[in-house]
Amino acid sequence: MTKASLAAASVTPDMPPPRIKEFPAKEINGWPVFGLTIAGLLAGPALTVVGLANVGSDAGLAAGLITAGVLVLLAAIVVSSGLVAVAPGEARVIQLLGRYKGTVRTPGLRCVLPFTQKTRISTRIRNHETGIAKVNDADGNPIEISAVVVWQVEDTAVAQFAVDDFVEFVAFQAETAVRHIAGSYPYDSTEPGRLSLRENADEITARMSAEIADRVASAGVRIIESRITRLAYAPEIAQAMLRRQQAGAVVAARQRIVEGAVGMVEAALARLDEHDVIDLDEERKAAMVSNLLVVLCGDRDVQPVVNTGSLYQ
Repeated sequence: MTKASLAAASVTPDMPPPRIKEFPAKEINGWPVFGLTIAGLLAGPALTVVGLANVGSDAGLAAGLITAGVLVLLAAIVVSSGLVAVAPGEARVIQLLGRYKGTVRTPGLRCVLPFTQKTRISTRIRNHETGIAKVNDADGNPIEISAVVVWQVEDTAVAQFAVDDFVEFVAFQAETAVRHIAGSYPYDSTEPGRLSLRENADEITARMSAEIADRVASAGVRIIESRITRLAYAPEIAQAMLRRQQAGAVVAARQRIVEGAVGMVEAALARLDEHDVIDLDEERKAAMVSNLLVVLCGDRDVQPVVNTGSLYQ
């Protein structure tokens, strides 16, 4: 493992492994059961009414019809309690007397065990945008940072039973990871090979996604992507840092100009020597180099002076 990986591993909390994993619940197509339930709800009262109508003529038949009507009605009510409608992009976590009995992910009308608790959990892709956090970067400069996290529930059983509220858990862990990443790297860096928040956005967001994924894995959540949406110096130092960046840009530009000017002077002297255009001593070469550097490196137009005499006058 690299130093960065070791550092990330050292700050990621050691979450306990989940005790329950998702598995499919026992289910059948709910439409035939729904039809039987409707038939039972209609047949039960009908048998009861017929039985009551025959109380005077045949007491035994009337008692049998009334009993059958009540039993059919009760059976229809019991069976109907197992019906559940599952919409696309959601799942139902099934519990019977507090015990996990599986998860229904098949969309449509399904039938499971009666008298079970059916908790709806969305499996759609969600976005969470962290608030603007004010933290100090690795150099101690106050910055403002926020990020958006794209996530999805991967294990409904873990999401339901491992944490109290998995949505709130993802929100807190994402903000914690964003704050940690912001404090682990400088906003801007002039050192070669050192990652910075501004210049190495892809590497930083990849590490941030990995850290958030490690933090929310115990809640049955999968991180799809995370991106920094806001990154700026805090208002109290923004002007000072802007002047510093401008000064750094001026210095970098001057370095490029000087490097280019030196190369052009070297090329000019080499061409003169190669084609034997003129023979210059060291003093005249130094004067020529000085004049060329002034012309090439100056930030204002140079006024030429025409020499009408000889080279040495």
